[in-house]
Amino acid sequence: MTTKNQEEIFRAKVNLETSTIPWKELQRFFASGSAIFVAADLDLVEVAFQISEDNKALVAQWLAQGEIGQVTDDQARIWFDADTEVWAVVVSPYVLIQEIKNVLHS
Repeated sequence: MTTKNQEEIFRAKVNLETSTIPWKELQRFFASGSAIFVAADLDLVEVAFQISEDNKALVAQWLAQGEIGQVTDDQARIWFDADTEVWAVVVSPYVLIQEIKNVLHS
């Protein structure tokens, strides 16, 4: 199997492991500092893949641009108060969290 095929299989596996979950159920990960926010314009599965592959350069770029980072106290409070559901996936030791985009269907 080629590396490209292995990467696609891993991405598909990660995609299957993503789930919506109420933010309130992720409080222990936030408290331990392992809740990582992923900006809405990034692909959650791709971020999970790059972190799992230890792509330091790309992760550092996202961190520097504020596109990923630890969930802040303010963001956690807003999500908690609004009873927000988020997309989440585990990339040990982290839980990657992304706000669900509101899409209106007509």
